[in-house]
Amino acid sequence: MNDTPAPFPAPFTEQDYAARMARAVREASGSGLAGLLITPGPDLVRLCGHRPTATTERLTLLVLAPGSEPRLLVPSLERPDAEATPGADAVRISDWRDGQDPYAAATGLLLPNGRYGVSDTTWAVHLLGLQEALPLTTYRPLSVVLPLLHAVKDDHEVARLAAAAAAADAAYEEILSVRFTGRRETDVAADLARVLRAHGHSEVFTAVASGRDSADPHHRTGERTLKKGDMVVLAFGGRRSGYSAHTTRTLHVGEPTEEEQAVHDTVRTAQRTAFEAVAPGATCQEIDRRARRVIEDAGYGEYAPERTGHGIGVRPHEPPYLTEADTTGLEPGMCFSIGSGVRLPGRFGVRVADVVTCTEDGGRWLNAADRALAVVE
Repeated sequence: MNDTPAPFPAPFTEQDYAARMARAVREASGSGLAGLLITPGPDLVRLCGHRPTATTERLTLLVLAPGSEPRLLVPSLERPDAEATPGADAVRISDWRDGQDPYAAATGLLLPNGRYGVSDTTWAVHLLGLQEALPLTTYRPLSVVLPLLHAVKDDHEVARLAAAAAAADAAYEEILSVRFTGRRETDVAADLARVLRAHGHSEVFTAVASGRDSADPHHRTGERTLKKGDMVVLAFGGRRSGYSAHTTRTLHVGEPTEEEQAVHDTVRTAQRTAFEAVAPGATCQEIDRRARRVIEDAGYGEYAPERTGHGIGVRPHEPPYLTEADTTGLEPGMCFSIGSGVRLPGRFGVRVADVVTCTEDGGRWLNAADRALAVVE
C-alpha cells in the first residue's frame, strides 16, 4: 500500500481570517445583532485560527461587533499561544489573570443592553457569568440566529476540503485490496482508519455495516464476520488540515445478484441526478427532491434515507441540509455532501455519498473515487 500522504495546503493567512470575521460582522449586523461572542470550538478556529491548547474553565472570548475591531479576550497564561496563531494580527488581544473576574474584563467589550449571537459550544458557566455581569444583555445561539454563518467557504477552505476528500479517496482505493471474507467488521474498520491516517487525516471515523445490517442507518461496527454474498456499506472520513471529509461507498463480497446491482445502479443515478441540479439559487429542497424522485420511480421510495446531504466544513455536519424542509438557496462556495441510498430492512442496504461544492457554473465533485459497486474477496 502507498502510505505517502499528499502535501498539506498552505496555512491560512491573516487576510483569510480578517475576511471571515468581516463577513461574520456583516451577517450579524444584518440580523439585528449587537455582535457575536465566539468561544473555543469550531467557530473560534475558523474565524480567527485560535485553538486553545487545553479546554479549561477559563474564559476565552472573541467579540465581533459592527464598528469595532475584533477583540480576543484570553487567560494571561494562554496569551502566548493566542499571539502565535496565524490570525493573531487580525484581532486585538487582551487578557485576564487568575484571581481576576473574567466577566468584569469582558463587560468593557460588550454593550450593556446588547443582543448577541453566541457559540453553541459556550459553557453554561460562562454564559451565566456574562448574564450576571450584564443583566440587560441577551444571547441567542448562533445555530438559531445565523445558521449559515459558516456555509460559504472561501477558496482556501474549499482547497482544504478537496484535500481531505482526496485523502479519503486514496484510503478507499487501498482498502479495496484487503481481504474481507472471514474478517470482522471491526477488522475492516481498523484497516480503514489506518490508511486514512496514513493519508494525512489527524482524526478519523469509520463505520462498517455488512449483510442485513447494511440496511440499518444506525448500525454500529461490530464483531460480525463478513462472508461471501454480503453487501457492505463503508462510511468514513475524518479531519485533515482542520477540515472534514465524509465519504460513503457500497461494495459486495463476491459477485452481486442482479437485484443488488440494480438497486446500486438506482442509487448512483439518484446521486448523479441530485448533483446535476446543483447551481446558484437552486434550493436544498429541490436537490433532495431530485434524488428522492429517482428512488421513488424505481419503487423504493419508502426505503430512501431521510436526507440527501448536509453541509461540511470544520464540522463534519453543519447547515445547510439537503432535506424536504430546507429551502436554503445555494451560493457559490457552499460545500455539502450529496448521497442517496436504499435500505431494505432485513435484507441489504446501499448508500453512496460524496462531498460537492457549488460554483458559479454548477456543482463540482470534491471526491473522485470510483462509485461503482466494487467486488471484493
